[in-house]
Amino acid sequence: MVTLDAFEDYLKISGKSGNTIKGYVLNVKIYLKWFQDSFGQVCTVLYRQNILEFVSYLKNVKNQNAKTINHKLSSLRSYNEFLIAEGVQEDAVIHKTDMIKVQTAYASPTQVSEIEVKQFMQKVLGSKDSRNYAIVTLLAYTGMRISEALSIRLKDLNLQTGECIIRNGKGDKQRDVIMNSKLILAIREYMKNRLQYTTASSSPYLFVSKKNDTLDRTVVNRIFQRYSKVITPHQLRHYYCTNALEKGFTIHEVANQAGHSNINTTLLYTNPDKAKLKKKMELL
Repeated sequence: MVTLDAFEDYLKISGKSGNTIKGYVLNVKIYLKWFQDSFGQVCTVLYRQNILEFVSYLKNVKNQNAKTINHKLSSLRSYNEFLIAEGVQEDAVIHKTDMIKVQTAYASPTQVSEIEVKQFMQKVLGSKDSRNYAIVTLLAYTGMRISEALSIRLKDLNLQTGECIIRNGKGDKQRDVIMNSKLILAIREYMKNRLQYTTASSSPYLFVSKKNDTLDRTVVNRIFQRYSKVITPHQLRHYYCTNALEKGFTIHEVANQAGHSNINTTLLYTNPDKAKLKKKMELL
């Protein structure tokens, strides 16, 4: 009998990123539990009829949106391919055409204003924790993904030139990120206090904690929740893209800084946010 550990190994060999692997394994666990609860037995192979019933359950009982359902279908497609590779079953029961078509959103993904971000950053600054302030400043002024920020090694950071190499971008792509003087100052202040963390002397990473040589994203999420109910690391990424475009950056400059592989992703940020769009609708 195949195990989820074996599926996880299959995904690693396939070159999937750590976050993708976690998401896929979790989604398969959700399906397997649904199957067990629905049919009172362990799921050993995938049947198309069961997959369609699962999608219906997600739509009509769990009220999940198309993007969430599509992510689960992608996970199950990979699991289906894994079962075929293991010789457990022969047929592919999930196809690309099963993905629910989603109309590209017109409104910008950004949900926080510049003043809200500045107030949030000021609260973190007021806490007098230079590490936390350096993290939020990095995300707000570079648009990095949180996974990228936490993977920065000291050797990849050049405060003299104001550049940082991201080696583990989405799709394992490497890029150079330019830092402004505000960010450089925040990182310098943090570096003065970095050695207070017991793991700092041996850790190759920029951001460390008292227990580990790198900072965990769950810790960062708790930091954000402490100072804001709205702003998250990913919201700061959205904010950066919108803010940079409004400050005169070109589409290609923002795409390069944020690590967008598709320019259409960056173009979304040229659209008005939902609040502005609603105001315009009232003018009709």
